[in-house]
Amino acid sequence: MSSSPPFVSGQPRPRPGFAPSANPNAAVATHNPQIGRSPPPYGAPRAASPSPFSASSLPGPPPPFASRPPPQGAAALSQGLISSNGPPVAGLASQRFPPPPPVQQTAPVAAPASIRAPPPSAAPSQAPGVQSFPGSPPAVAPASLPLMGSPASQSFSRPPPTHTPFAGPPASQPPFAGPRTSQPPSAGQPTSQPPFPGPPTFQRPFAGPPSSQPSFGGPPTSQPPFAGPPTSQPPFAGPPNSQPPFAGPPYTGPPTSQPFGASPTVQPFTGAPYAGRPSSPSYLGPQSSQPFSGPRTAATPFGAPAWSSQPRQVAPSMPGAVQAPPTMFGMPPSTPGQSMPAIPPALGHSSLAGPQASTPSKVDPNQIPRPMPSSSVILFETRQGNQANAPPPATSNFIVKDNGNCSPRLMRCTMNQIPCTGDLLSTSSMPLALMVQPLALPHPSEEPIQIVDFGDSGPIRCSRCKGFTNDTPRDYYCNLGPDGRRRDADERPELCRGTVEFVATREYMVRDPMPAVFFFLIDVSMNAVQTGATAAACSAISQSLADLPDGPRTMVGIATFDCTIHFYNLRRPSQQPLMLIVPDVHDVYTPLQTDIIVQLTECRQGLEQLLENIPSMFDNNKVAESAFGAAIKAGFLALKPTGGKLLVFQSVLPSVGIGSLSSREAEGRTNVSAGDKEAHKFLQPADKTLKTMAIEFAEYQASCLVCVDIFITSQTFVDIASISVVPTTTGGQVYYYYPFSALSDPGKLYNDLRWNINRPQGFEAVMRVRCSQGLQVQEYSGNFCKRIPTDIDLPAEAFLMQIDSNKTIMVTFKHDDKFQENSECSFQCALLYTTVYGQRRIRVMNLSLPCTTMLSSLFRSADLDTQFACFLKQAASMIPVSPLSQVHEQITNLCINILHAYRKFCATVSSAGQLILPEALKLLPLYTLALAKSIGLRNDGRLDDRSYWISHVASISISLAIPVVYPRMISIHDLTTKEDDGSPLALYIPLSSEHINDDGIYLLENGEDGLIYVGNMVNPDTLQQIFGVSSVDGLPSQLVLEQFDNELSKKLNDVVNEIRQQRCSYLRLRLCNKGDPSGMHFLSYMVEDKSPGGLSYVEFLVHVHRQIQTKMS
Repeated sequence: MSSSPPFVSGQPRPRPGFAPSANPNAAVATHNPQIGRSPPPYGAPRAASPSPFSASSLPGPPPPFASRPPPQGAAALSQGLISSNGPPVAGLASQRFPPPPPVQQTAPVAAPASIRAPPPSAAPSQAPGVQSFPGSPPAVAPASLPLMGSPASQSFSRPPPTHTPFAGPPASQPPFAGPRTSQPPSAGQPTSQPPFPGPPTFQRPFAGPPSSQPSFGGPPTSQPPFAGPPTSQPPFAGPPNSQPPFAGPPYTGPPTSQPFGASPTVQPFTGAPYAGRPSSPSYLGPQSSQPFSGPRTAATPFGAPAWSSQPRQVAPSMPGAVQAPPTMFGMPPSTPGQSMPAIPPALGHSSLAGPQASTPSKVDPNQIPRPMPSSSVILFETRQGNQANAPPPATSNFIVKDNGNCSPRLMRCTMNQIPCTGDLLSTSSMPLALMVQPLALPHPSEEPIQIVDFGDSGPIRCSRCKGFTNDTPRDYYCNLGPDGRRRDADERPELCRGTVEFVATREYMVRDPMPAVFFFLIDVSMNAVQTGATAAACSAISQSLADLPDGPRTMVGIATFDCTIHFYNLRRPSQQPLMLIVPDVHDVYTPLQTDIIVQLTECRQGLEQLLENIPSMFDNNKVAESAFGAAIKAGFLALKPTGGKLLVFQSVLPSVGIGSLSSREAEGRTNVSAGDKEAHKFLQPADKTLKTMAIEFAEYQASCLVCVDIFITSQTFVDIASISVVPTTTGGQVYYYYPFSALSDPGKLYNDLRWNINRPQGFEAVMRVRCSQGLQVQEYSGNFCKRIPTDIDLPAEAFLMQIDSNKTIMVTFKHDDKFQENSECSFQCALLYTTVYGQRRIRVMNLSLPCTTMLSSLFRSADLDTQFACFLKQAASMIPVSPLSQVHEQITNLCINILHAYRKFCATVSSAGQLILPEALKLLPLYTLALAKSIGLRNDGRLDDRSYWISHVASISISLAIPVVYPRMISIHDLTTKEDDGSPLALYIPLSSEHINDDGIYLLENGEDGLIYVGNMVNPDTLQQIFGVSSVDGLPSQLVLEQFDNELSKKLNDVVNEIRQQRCSYLRLRLCNKGDPSGMHFLSYMVEDKSPGGLSYVEFLVHVHRQIQTKMS
């Protein structure tokens, strides 16, 4: 039903008001909850929780991960030599709105004062380490860019805001766990990177494939192709002189249909942050309706988000700039201080590393494509000059200014130009999909998302497609200016911003918004008590109570279980809670439902005392069975009237009651070892009981819904394949601690729980993606319950019990019609959800991309990070239903088909012995090989490890998709000798054993775990400084990282803390010694090496090249 009001007479509707940043989901999240803070000793008095990741405790801007340096051009694989044929390209150029005349230009939306550009008269030269991006304002010095700090207007303010948000912890409070000194890390961001000098003026844009090469939608026949580098640029010296690197007639300019156009005008940030049009207070969003609030004085909210997990290359050139052709592999490196060649905006990925000259006889491992580190900060405007700008890589560190397209952190496409036809998309072999992370944490320096309240009439919607703000009822009319635009377009966030949040009216509610209810289920079976898992869970819950939302709407409940279920009556303020036992685990019921879940303010003291007593109450428990299925069923019955979150702490295999399971690990291992074709079935749920129960949790319509999160603290097999269907279906998450250690894991358990309840999140969420006519939604993928709409003309929707800042939904599309060339295809994602404070909100994200008929444009605009995240999720969905060999073959063929399409239709004329890699997808073979060697696709892994990997990547964000298969490795024994003007994380090492020395110590992290590898010939002084022991034999089996009074130990702790800030994860540390199983586990991550079941990186490139040659012939 359309919500647009009918045509009425009378006074026109007043303009809606909007609040600048009351939305905590939209607001800037400056500080992580203390992801690195260890819980104090259990039972000790707890001081007020300081704000984590504050400006006073941060070591500086988060260094990115896996960067991509400027393109160095094509290299050939003749007899094994690699060539990159990626042409330089200017920015996207397709109009969306008529451009205003120069005299009518609207003042640009101002950035926060911390990133304001100086006046032209005083404009300084660009600061080192801050790189401009196409369509971006000039960069400023790092001193004026406090990346981890936040303007006061960007806080997650809890209603009512009565104090200054994000004040930061005292300087003496370290942000992370482990014994630390009182000295906070350095807050500066020095860098040794020279300032970006701007694009060269001698590089030519690519004009499409040569006329003799068959292509789809290429330039007109009268348009000659790219003629190669100018004579002033020395060609690649590796191949014989008779083999030119490029071929074709002289270049005469791009065709008129080329969607990459002239450079938009660069506008600096000026003035104050956009505050909206003055309006009557009655139209302003209420202060008390902020969904995610700022910190109380005793608790800390969200922290420094992990948006920069991978470093970025040097900033690309401005759109339309004439650029020099990329240098070829084997050319000498640039001299110090020499400006690097600019990177085309659509090709924001790494070039090949290493300056060594190659020979035609073999592949030099130092010249093959690898991620390259960088610590540059990119200033990115989503649209400029009525053109969409191609976003920087998802794994880079960038600041977004919303000028009509949403932030790429919220919604990102696998290609930044849309094929006009389905045939063109099929020819490219690339997927067309969106990765949507609706509540993704913004950068601290970004402006907050505006909240718009239309009052009782609700937001304006189209009467046909139900899209938001794409219809104009009579009372919404406005006069047009001389430029043909509405005079109030820049004053209304819903008309000028790519992302906006509307206050939902009663028509968007089937019942009153659900309260914030948290119900804790704790395993107290014999194994859980003896391993310390029960005590760790009770301690984590007790300390996390301070982080629950304030107010009377916050309610809590608790129960324990072994072979029976024990509820606790919390409505006894002056007495100890009363235990209520439910012995029937086959027909579960809930006693005294009204006394089991109560307001936190009424029961906090009694609940804390109960949590302190539970470990001793069950200290002598001899019951080994676990009624896991019955316990979560009982928890659901308790939450049935209100809905909420069910947080379960499980340690052993469910063995009695509803959903009981039997161990199948030995049988599964035997079948895998024997090469059984049906071995993948052990990665499927053992039966449908838990799945049926999860669907009941998700589709119960009489009241509210239940989201289940499971914390598995196990030392044995627990059948995650069967258990994980519950959180996957209800929008929850699985946390896995194997093997659980009572010494080193309680800190991570506490920080994970704290972030789970404290991050930006919403309940009762429904997400729907709409797109322009010509495309249609094919499928949603992620952790949610799929529901089919009754109206067949509308796309399917994703129904999420709970949505949070970490979850990503993949949406795939297919063509049902053709687009006109040079038109734009628009995507709109609408998320309806309830905040933790009971407000119903609609977050609307818009993305408009140009359409093209040129296959070469698709490859130039391909987004490597998003495409690989798509491959990763597709592989995870195939593993439980297909033999492992078939999954390996499919993901390898995906890579080969894409590279073959590029070689066949887009590459310049070259010999058959050359492997041509598109610039934008140069690292695709490396990441494909890493995926094939990941734990989920290895047949030597434990069933639970592989099942957890499948569950983990199902909703993983784009920024973490690459690290989970291609981790980051750095040397830590030489931290004190590395340069002080850059982060050590920017100096990471290729994942090959030839880079590991016996006298070195190395840290490898994938966003979840941190492995510290110690060689057998390490200097005893280094061991003493880092671990407090003088020999390798004295290293502990379980690592708790301490900070000693020396420079090396302090730098190592700073590096670990910085990683934890970037990843929004505590980073569980484990010690690996050479020669024992832990050392072999570390070496299994060296994906570039040859392994018993896989090729080396060089061998894989040769294999891909041969497959492409076979297809070409």
